[in-house]
Amino acid sequence: MNRNDYLWKGILENVADDFLRFFFRDADSLFDLDRGFAFLDKELADLFPDEEALSPKFVDKLIKVFTKATEESSSEEKWVLVHVEIQGYRDNSFPSRMHTYFYRILDRYRQSVTAIAIFTDRDRKYRPEFYKYDFLGTSLIFRFNTYKVLDQDEETLRNDSNPFAAVILTVLMTLRKKELSDQELFEMKRGLLRNLLHHRVSASKIDKLIIFLQVYVQFKDQDYARQFEQEINEITKNDRSMGIRELVLDHAEKIGIEKGLEQGIEKGLEQGIEEGIAKGIEKGIEKTARNLVKSSILTNAQIASALEVSVEYVVNIRKEMDMGI
Repeated sequence: MNRNDYLWKGILENVADDFLRFFFRDADSLFDLDRGFAFLDKELADLFPDEEALSPKFVDKLIKVFTKATEESSSEEKWVLVHVEIQGYRDNSFPSRMHTYFYRILDRYRQSVTAIAIFTDRDRKYRPEFYKYDFLGTSLIFRFNTYKVLDQDEETLRNDSNPFAAVILTVLMTLRKKELSDQELFEMKRGLLRNLLHHRVSASKIDKLIIFLQVYVQFKDQDYARQFEQEINEITKNDRSMGIRELVLDHAEKIGIEKGLEQGIEKGLEQGIEEGIAKGIEKGIEKTARNLVKSSILTNAQIASALEVSVEYVVNIRKEMDMGI
């Protein structure tokens, strides 16, 4: 799974309620969004034994969503399943795969299922919408929801207050990246960041969306990456207390990495002496640097900027890890 696949999986969990509102405009009347969600990725993988595993080059999510109780079912716990596929390349077997997922999910859970395919590729002609089977009088047509990012209107997305629109805009920028200079890309990313604040998206969601925006769309020149980090600090400093340093740590935590820096500080504070604090911070920075290097998501310069250390420090950490130290 590549970096963008991981980012997709994370953002679908972080803004699941906005995702559902984006695709189902009556989501608040259909679903009980306040009850939260269950992400059944492991259960989904278990439906496909290794010997018949499907191609790993795609993102799939299975989301358990509670529905609002009606008078007839007020005493029952009602829920449905939302199957999401992020498809970034042409694959003629994709409709068949969607159908296979559907019938195995339906057979396993015996609950209502809806399927959504989000196409993030650059092929304007690739837009499968259904799977058809027809043999000796036995036939079926399986249709699923589709969304082609390349078809979307940039201005419409910018005016959409739903935070998930920012995710689609970010992907749209990536698809247009070859047409844009780093300066143009910088201006678009800055505009998108300001737009999030304008729509008064919650601070916790802004944090997740900024990470998605920052990492999904990469600059060719790393000087622009550093400028954009400074822009984040400048734009957000009056709106929230979390800076880029904390954003990267938060991102690291989401991929199962311990928050080494904060733990180091806490350890130092517990010891109650300046030396303990200093050692705790130093140990936390080193541990976090190692974990971020291991994640292979950020460049040396980005890690150095986030942790406020020199690039040489990060390079040495990387060399030590390569030597098994």
